[in-house]
Amino acid sequence: MSPKSSREKTPVNLVVVESPAKARTLGRILGKDYVIKASKGHVRDLPENNLGVDVEKGFTPSYALLKNKSEVVAELKKIGKNASSIYLATDPDREGEAISWHLTEETGWRNGKTPLRRVVFHEITEQAVKEAFQHPRDIDMQLVDSQQARRILDRLVGYQLSPLLWTKVQRGLSAGRVQSVALRLIVEREVEVQGFVPREYWTIEALFQKAMSGDEKSQPFAATLHSLKGQKGRLNIPDEKMARLLEKELKPAQYNVSQVKRREVRQTPSPPFITSTLQQEAWRKLHFAPKKTMLIAQQLYEGLSLGNEGSMGLITYMRTDSTYIASSAQEEARNYIREHFDKEYLPGQPRNYKRKVKGAQEAHEAIRPTSIYRQPPHIRPNLTADQFKLYDLIWSRTLASQMSDAISDATSVDIEAQPPTTSPTPNGTEGNAYIFRATGSVLKFPGFRILYLEGRDDTEEEDGKAPLPPLSLQEGLQSLGIETIQHFTQPPPRYSEASLIKLLEENGIGRPSTYAPIISTLLDRNYVLREQGKLQPTALGSTVSNLLTSHFSDIMDVSFTARMEEDLDKVALGKRQWK
Repeated sequence: MSPKSSREKTPVNLVVVESPAKARTLGRILGKDYVIKASKGHVRDLPENNLGVDVEKGFTPSYALLKNKSEVVAELKKIGKNASSIYLATDPDREGEAISWHLTEETGWRNGKTPLRRVVFHEITEQAVKEAFQHPRDIDMQLVDSQQARRILDRLVGYQLSPLLWTKVQRGLSAGRVQSVALRLIVEREVEVQGFVPREYWTIEALFQKAMSGDEKSQPFAATLHSLKGQKGRLNIPDEKMARLLEKELKPAQYNVSQVKRREVRQTPSPPFITSTLQQEAWRKLHFAPKKTMLIAQQLYEGLSLGNEGSMGLITYMRTDSTYIASSAQEEARNYIREHFDKEYLPGQPRNYKRKVKGAQEAHEAIRPTSIYRQPPHIRPNLTADQFKLYDLIWSRTLASQMSDAISDATSVDIEAQPPTTSPTPNGTEGNAYIFRATGSVLKFPGFRILYLEGRDDTEEEDGKAPLPPLSLQEGLQSLGIETIQHFTQPPPRYSEASLIKLLEENGIGRPSTYAPIISTLLDRNYVLREQGKLQPTALGSTVSNLLTSHFSDIMDVSFTARMEEDLDKVALGKRQWK
């Protein structure tokens, strides 16, 4: 017998993953006793040219081998025949579970004699992988059924919605269960923007300075006219006429400090990343589209070559809705803080976060580095520019999440303006006193902010204000000038990719694996354009959305879609039958 024939009959441990990159990283960890092959994603799906679901027989699906996967499946079958064990090491989510199940069905392994083992790990490190291989399990059919239910629902809805678009709009258009609801949200926001009628209003600002003796001068500070003394609520200045009358009345006024409020403000760090917050923050800070973010995160998870260290996974699994961090990772982060920062930066206890995400699975972990000691500058030569930026973002956010609060001193000052009794009054009364208000903030201790501060969407106010000089009650102030400023109310902002993902998550629409594909699909189908970082519906997108909403109001309903996601979660947990 030739050496080659002998090798072919030597039993092997076959490990199947999705991608070649993941296969390379696992190969370094597992060694020569394992043969690792990549399925390159799903190997079968519902057929392209027909419904593929027998509605009359309990929604039974008919799956077909994908055209470009025949060679992959043939090779897996050949190696599997001579395997002593087959390990299914696809990703640790419903999609990964379904890929493993489809592999066993398409190759015939399910009915074979070779032991089948499912292994799950959330980071591709030596410790996590070897732990997983020591504790294999069976395929979780509850997760598989949840994925099947989603896929069949999407097919049924697509086959119901798409033909309407073909007859009413144009051939070739398609509609999906979740992205159609996302499109509706974008279209409805555009209607708000286009129908918005600006309303004029004015504000009055004054620049003040403490009345100092001699030639001394204090730092000027600004305050805004807030209200009439003794009346609740802000003073409304609807037009220029009233603004000018107030300006004339206030110029000769006497100014005194009437109230000073000081308080300590503590700011806690943001939780470690989950899929949605990673996509939002990568958009805000790096201007990465969600699709790009997930592509790079996949590379960091599956493993990159770090020179002499070989290929290794740099972050934990990037599709997750849990902010949980393993105690070992928490302790590693706390040790790093002890070694690199003053003791005040380390809180007394590890920080744990609870994230109110519908269906969040606490058994999963947040997105974090596989080792906090793998510092971004040290591995930068081995990463592309974009890989480094995203890794640095994840590393900084994770470490900051275990650091102490930031502490600020916030001050609010009310300044009473008493005009002369002879001044004209816009409201027809004499002797009115007005209140100007100034706020300031001084950062006393940066805490986690020394390392990381979360970005903000354009609907959120910036935090942090200029400090105010020391002021005391009844202290006289000198006005250095009064300015009247015209404003117009602004329409609600169009959604950015970050703010749309935030909205979808808040409404329970979609799941971690679906946010990026939803937006990519809308852009690829020309239903939505990206204009100056904002999502704007095209004429085609508006037509499609309006047509679907009028004919399929339940499917296009936000709450209906959210309830469907909850039902799919119940299937995954074994609380509901999928059919």
